[in-house]
Amino acid sequence: MIGKKMQDALNDQITAEFYSAHLYLSMAAYFESIDLPGAAGWMRTQFQEEQVHAIKMVDYLIERDGRALIRGFDDPPTEWESVLDAFKAAYAHEQKVTALINGLVDVARAERDHAAEIFLQWFVNEQVEEEASVKAIIQQLKMVEGSGGGMFMIDRELGSRVFTPPASSAA
Repeated sequence: MIGKKMQDALNDQITAEFYSAHLYLSMAAYFESIDLPGAAGWMRTQFQEEQVHAIKMVDYLIERDGRALIRGFDDPPTEWESVLDAFKAAYAHEQKVTALINGLVDVARAERDHAAEIFLQWFVNEQVEEEASVKAIIQQLKMVEGSGGGMFMIDRELGSRVFTPPASSAA
């Protein structure tokens, strides 16, 4: 059975993961509105990944005889100044999520919940990948700033991303 502190912390993170999903879906809608279907597709994939993260935590709580709580959250933003601004916001958000995941690991360690600490290592590794991915896009966007042709090429590249659920989440 999972302890109350760990359960509460994971429930807070479930809310954060669902917020992340909605933030990325909002970004996808923004990109569609400015005719960037590739960037929109990239964000839709991000939306799906964040949903998987939340469900993974829900399932973990259930497996540990805990209670998963699905709560509401504030509306995500719907407008950004530019494509670069949106990706900078995504990067800042991923850094915030990384801090939240690190906080979960701290709770697991303080509670001596070795199973939770092991479970959370997947998320620690995932955050390294998430931050690096968005940072690379930001660097590309900075290189082509002001170049319509460059943005066209980046958008096409972003559109090639396909959602692949983690092995443990595949149906």
